[in-house]
Amino acid sequence: MIIDLSGKRAIVTGSTSGIGFAIVRGLADSGAAVVINGRGRDSVKAAQQRLVEQVPGCSVEGIAADLASADGVADFLRRAGDADILVNNLGIFEPAPFEAITDADWHRYFDTNVMSGIRLSRHYVPRMRERGWGRIVFISSESALNIPVEMIHYGMTKTAQLAISRAARRIPRWDGRHRELGSARPDAVGGRRGFLRQAGQGTGHVRAGDGGAVHRQEPPDLAVASARDA
Repeated sequence: MIIDLSGKRAIVTGSTSGIGFAIVRGLADSGAAVVINGRGRDSVKAAQQRLVEQVPGCSVEGIAADLASADGVADFLRRAGDADILVNNLGIFEPAPFEAITDADWHRYFDTNVMSGIRLSRHYVPRMRERGWGRIVFISSESALNIPVEMIHYGMTKTAQLAISRAARRIPRWDGRHRELGSARPDAVGGRRGFLRQAGQGTGHVRAGDGGAVHRQEPPDLAVASARDA
């Protein structure tokens, strides 16, 4: 199957490595101009160089910015320009006993994993609507449905992402033919083309394929992303 995103511009947060970089590569393979984001300039530059080597001739920009605060998002938006596709992939995690998770930790996780996507989506949705085309995806996790006892604070943020995307799609101006906003729930670390291939097929269920590991069973309708043209 051929996915043609020529003429589209995509921003992927937290995309210097892992799932974020795999999504960037898939988008670039499909013809989209891409923006790589990370907190450090060196990591962003290295990711840009790696992408150019893997996808010769691709159009790629890199923006180093910490999206865990309103000021950081504002700084990013001043430099990022417009986008047809926004993938909110940024996320932090670490094991910690529940009783050891401080108020500051809870706020840090929520600001980084949830508010970064909210702030960016709030900025781009009106512009996508004006053009009549756009896609926003939150990269959630199986931890949204099966909260890990060793990372309750992380699981909470992944559940919040599902709640935001599923509820927002029922807002009248966001529903109907455009359905700009959705969520994808990789089971683990999937291959680079699984997300894009299934999205291009117009499926309502997106999983990280090509090697993604399924750890637990859950209802099949909770990993939702709209990939249909308006």
